[in-house]
Amino acid sequence: MSLRDAWESEAEKWALWAREFEHDSYWRFGRPNLLALLPPAGRRTLDLGCGEGRLTRDLKAGGHRVEAIDASPTLVRFAKQADPGGEYHVADAASLPFEAGAFDLVVAYMSLMDFDDMPSAVAEAARVLEPGGRFVAAVVHPINSAGRFEDDDAESRFLIEDTYLESRRYTEMLERDGYEMRFHSLHHPLETYASAFGAAGFLIEAIREPVLTADAFVLPESARWERIPMFLYIRAVKR
Repeated sequence: MSLRDAWESEAEKWALWAREFEHDSYWRFGRPNLLALLPPAGRRTLDLGCGEGRLTRDLKAGGHRVEAIDASPTLVRFAKQADPGGEYHVADAASLPFEAGAFDLVVAYMSLMDFDDMPSAVAEAARVLEPGGRFVAAVVHPINSAGRFEDDDAESRFLIEDTYLESRRYTEMLERDGYEMRFHSLHHPLETYASAFGAAGFLIEAIREPVLTADAFVLPESARWERIPMFLYIRAVKR
């Protein structure tokens, strides 16, 4: 099953998961760290892999003129229902339905690792950006996707049993507060992301590995993530 089809199969569960306020790290950790890297609202912003649209709605509230795409028809339907006036499209991130230079900002929040062809999606982000435009992305940190904690204890050892150095498919099943979600993603080492950005003509100007502090904990076992980066944030400029 492609990642595209896998996420379509989980779409209704994801909409429930994502819309439960403070249910996951987006609300107190993911969103503020992403917004801190964004340039001010400009001419036109693209949300690449928008899911059910929570980030798109937040970007619009911050003054951005946003268009959003996702490969899942069900998730796009949920996004339109929550924001009837929004511009949402079913589209492949590796083949965007926009003219070259149409945007001055592209945002990919927790989506690059879920694309079947991540390098082509990065190349398409570059194509639809104007020269000097920014691409801001957040992904599951490659250390995170390469391994796992031994248990839930705050001092638990972090183990990498398979290779870190090769891209590979993985699935993670999570249950929390009555919600269940199966995440389908690709692990990519940092060099693979950096190579995709470089090949697309991007210059990486900022990398962030923010620490998950106690005020952002969702669960007691979140304390483990004070020692290992959970997410990686990248801002790049189109040369």
